[in-house]
Order: sequence, then structure tokens, then C-alpha cells
Amino acid sequence: MLQVGLSLPRSPGGAAGGFPMAEPAEGDNTDTGQEMFGSSPVAIVITSDADTWDIDASSCLGCGQFVDWDRMPDPEQQARIPRDILSKPPKELKKLAREGYWAASRGLRAQVYHQLIQQVACRLVTPDALVYRDVASRLFGKLSVSSHPLPEFLEGCSMPTYCLNLEGVTALKKILICVGNLFPDITYSPILPSLVALLLHYSEDEAQCFENISRLIASNAPHTSYIDQSFLAHQASCMTFGDLANKHCPAAHKLIASTSENVFEVYSEWLSWLFHDLPFNYAIRVFDVYLLEGQKVLYRIALALLKQYRLSVTSAELEGTDIKADLQAFMQNIAEHVTVDKLLERAFGIRLFSRKEIWLLQMANRKALMERGITMVQSRQSFHLAVDMQNFSSSIVTAQEMRIIWSWIPERFSLFPPLLLFSTSEDGCSLQRFYTCCEGYEPTVLLIKTTEGEVCGAFLSSDWSERKKSGATSGFFGTGECFVFTVRPETERYEWVFIKKPELAKAVPRSRQRSPSPSPTSLLGSSPDSRGTSSNHLAVPTPQRKGRLSPFLAIRHFLLPSKTASMFMSGSREGIIIGGGGGQALSLDANLLWGRTEHCETFDNPPLCQENFKVQLLEVWGFQNA
Repeated sequence: MLQVGLSLPRSPGGAAGGFPMAEPAEGDNTDTGQEMFGSSPVAIVITSDADTWDIDASSCLGCGQFVDWDRMPDPEQQARIPRDILSKPPKELKKLAREGYWAASRGLRAQVYHQLIQQVACRLVTPDALVYRDVASRLFGKLSVSSHPLPEFLEGCSMPTYCLNLEGVTALKKILICVGNLFPDITYSPILPSLVALLLHYSEDEAQCFENISRLIASNAPHTSYIDQSFLAHQASCMTFGDLANKHCPAAHKLIASTSENVFEVYSEWLSWLFHDLPFNYAIRVFDVYLLEGQKVLYRIALALLKQYRLSVTSAELEGTDIKADLQAFMQNIAEHVTVDKLLERAFGIRLFSRKEIWLLQMANRKALMERGITMVQSRQSFHLAVDMQNFSSSIVTAQEMRIIWSWIPERFSLFPPLLLFSTSEDGCSLQRFYTCCEGYEPTVLLIKTTEGEVCGAFLSSDWSERKKSGATSGFFGTGECFVFTVRPETERYEWVFIKKPELAKAVPRSRQRSPSPSPTSLLGSSPDSRGTSSNHLAVPTPQRKGRLSPFLAIRHFLLPSKTASMFMSGSREGIIIGGGGGQALSLDANLLWGRTEHCETFDNPPLCQENFKVQLLEVWGFQNA
């Protein structure tokens, strides 16, 4: 098993893997640095388990001491620093960071970093610079050389050093060792070494850098996180990025799903794209906005990179290619494709849902991983492996077609293989039987094959038993994760209209989040064929039980411009309806024999097949162990 750390070059009289930490002679410094860093803007060195770090206790030599200035991509520029720069409102600070204002001066960036991090809300007892000096003194002693093993949370992690010189590399190691000593709860954090390395470029000394990284680790702001500190949290973040890529980068997602055996494995590298593969002048601009805006901004930038990657390749070029390696090479050579300013401009043009909504998605992904038993460092199956090509059997779709459908569903459900719940060929054409077989399962996938051979369906996020909560009314329920799709003759997915335009669905103010809107008393049309104005009324679901995690994209989280934009699914004795507003995406009668499809406002979809159709086969699939 390889452990990733920093392998220090053998120096005269020193042991392999370490060096005496006396300051190198002026004539030797450049050569030694080139031997270690080479010409790449990011240096990564892998060491074995047995390797240790030799640390000098007196490596703090003054501000800027950790940087190899010959390797910094941008020359220093003297910029006038306004005295009131950090008293500006957050919105204006975000604008300045996004536009690269800090990049004009190393001094300004250093000052901004320190003061911004000092404003981060964190736990009451958080180690500071004084604690670092005390712990470093005890750990490394007063002798010039001491040997210390790598922290366990670095096992298997690579470590960029960017433009750090030898003193900077040593400081990086010392800080990470102290973090491991003072934060024993950290068990897995691949992003941490990169963040420490970036901060060191703009720190007065090791102690200041340690204090700042400690505040990011100990941040306790609601619905905000800076650094994942366990394998479970890291995997949940990767799944969340996969969900966002699925929704916001459909072309790239489709390309990756068609060329990679394990899509999740590709998306699990998303943080490495930002803080491992990007060159320093891109990574530091990402860090600028990250300090002000938290993890949500990282999702935005990684999505922008994914979109840019899709523009640069074709399906034919990727045939037989290792897409993970191809993405890594693309990130390393990003300057050939887009400037950092244009990249950030495109990233902030991607409209994501609120920080709270993304947090809910992360919590749901964490819950799914825990239910699956994936909490320690291990690999997980992708949807390709969840749909067993040899054993999967459906009367409507092939295994390959089911894999495509599985690639569309949220990550936390694609952990589980499909389970057939209901089939008209086995259970008969009975709506009551349909409800009986499907109740208790959440979510489900509905598949329909018409007598004309067309295949379409829907991903339905809520349990069909939710229909009973409306009482005598036939109300809509479900969440914004619902979508409809076609498989034959064309393969296409149509998501909730606000996925592409989240700015139209404003978040409900906190003071109103516990008070759902009054439920209209009007009934839904009594059958799929009755299309009066009543079909546009919405019965709002009852509030969740206290203590239960609120669903991702629940409609009560948003102030929607119209009720017709959130009509996801409805069921009564007369039939089922999916999608509403100006029409219904899918509607089926009580005998599950006749149906209709139209454009609807909820999904902004065209008719999914012939508008009036006869059902040849219908299946409902759930998720094993979900």
C-alpha cells in the first residue's frame, strides 16, 4: 500500500527521505528546488508506508519565506490596498474576489485571507497559533532534526506543493502532523493538504497558517462546510456533485456514462480537478472565492470545467480512452482551453439551488451511504454495476436501456439494483393492484410500452401512499427530483422546469418554512380524460414529522410563481397523473389500458409518445434495500 507524502531529497550527509534543515546555500537552492519540483506548476511526490519526515524546528524565517518566487506564475505587483477593503458588505467582497481583485498584490491577498478566515464562525475551542507553537515544540523538539510518520488521514492521498520551496514543504508537513495530532476525528480528507499548501503561500509563518486552516476545519456555520473530514462526508460530496452534474451538465454526463464503466469513479475526482490538477494561478483564484462562499462555489467551478471538457472532446475521441486520465490531463492544461476569468464567469452563470437545498441533498446522500454500509474507505458500485447485464430482465427495456435510465436517477438511489414491483403481464391491469404493489417503496421508476412500440416513463420520488394524505381531494405530491423520459424511438429526459431556472423558484424565508401554504380545496380532474381547469389546483402535502430530514427539492422550500409548475404525481381511483399545468405529461386510466401524454408546465416536455395511446405493457421498478 502506497502512502502519499513528501519525499525530501537526499542531502550530503543526510539520510534518504530527509535532509538537515539548515538553510541551503544560495547557489544550491535553485538546483535542489528544480530537482524536487521540476518544471510542472504542481509537484506531487509519493512515498512508501515506511517513509518518515525529517523536521527542523526552526524553519520560520519570515513572511514569504515558503515560496519559490521564480516559480510563481504571476509577478508581484504593488497595488494600493484600500483601508476599508474588508469592511465592505459581503456581496461586494464576493464580486471583488470573483473578478480577481486579490490577484493584484500578494500582500493584499495575504491580508484578505487572514481576516476573512478570522471571521469564519467556528467551534468555541479551536486551536490557534499559540497552541500550534506549543504542540510543534513538543512534537518536534528543539533539535534540528526529528522523524515523524505521516498522519493516517493522508493515506492514499496525493499532495500538491504548488510553488513552495523546501522550507515551505517542511512547513506543510509540520502543519499537517499537528493537524493530525489536534484533530483526531479527521479520518479522511484528501483536500486538506492542498488547502494548507495554498495558504502557506500567503502566511507569515507556520503558526498563522495552522490557525487559519484550523478555523476552516472547525467551521460550524449552518448548512455550510469547508473541509470534508471523513470518508462518509467525502463520498457524500462526490455523490452530490454527481447529482448536480447529472442535472446541470446533461451532455457531459451522457458522454461520460456512455464511455466509462464506473461513472461515480469519474465524479469522485471532482475535488482533485480543482485542488490537484489545476495549475497554481487557477487553483488560487478558486481558493479566493471558496473562502468567501464555501463549498457551493466549488461545485459551480467543477461543473463549469465539466462543461468546458465536453466542448473540447467528441464521443469518437473518447472510445477506448481512460476518461479519468483524460479529464486530469484536460485540467492540467486548462490554459489551452479557457482563461481563469472566463472559467469563473461561466461558473457563476450556472444557477444552482440554495446552500440549504444542496446541504439537504448531501445529508440524503450520507444517509444512503450509511444504509448501504459505506462509511469506511472503500470503493462503491456504480449504476453500471447495479444493473446486472447478465441477470436483468424486463419485458419493456433492455439491460443497456435500463443502465441509461439508472444513470439519470439521483446518486443515492443508483447505489441499489432495480427490483421489479409490478408488471401488467404478471399482475394484471388493475390500478388497485398497482397501488398495493408499489406502496412502501420510494422512489419508483414507471415504464410504459405502447402498442405502437414506443417506450416512455417517469422517475417518481415519493411513495404512492402519499396520495392518501389528501383525503377526499386528489392532490399532487412528490418533489423536484421527479422527471419524465422517453426511451424509444429517442432517448431523452425532461426534468422539473426549475432545475434549469432555479432563480425563478425563490427560497421560502426562514420565518415561513414551518408553515406550509394553505391547501386548495378544489379537486383534481376525476379522470385522465377530464381536462377542466380543476386539474391545475394543487393540494400541498402535510408537513414532515419533526426530526425527519426534509426532502431535497420539496416544494414547500420555494416560493413558486405558479402551482402548475410543481404538479409532480397524483393518484386516485380513477387513474394516475404525472406532471400538470396546461396539460399532463402522462395520465393513465383505472384499467391501465389507455393513456394520454401532452406538454406540461411542470416538466416543460413535449408529448412523450403518441398523444392518445394504448398500453401494451407497464412495469414499476423499485430499488433493492432502498
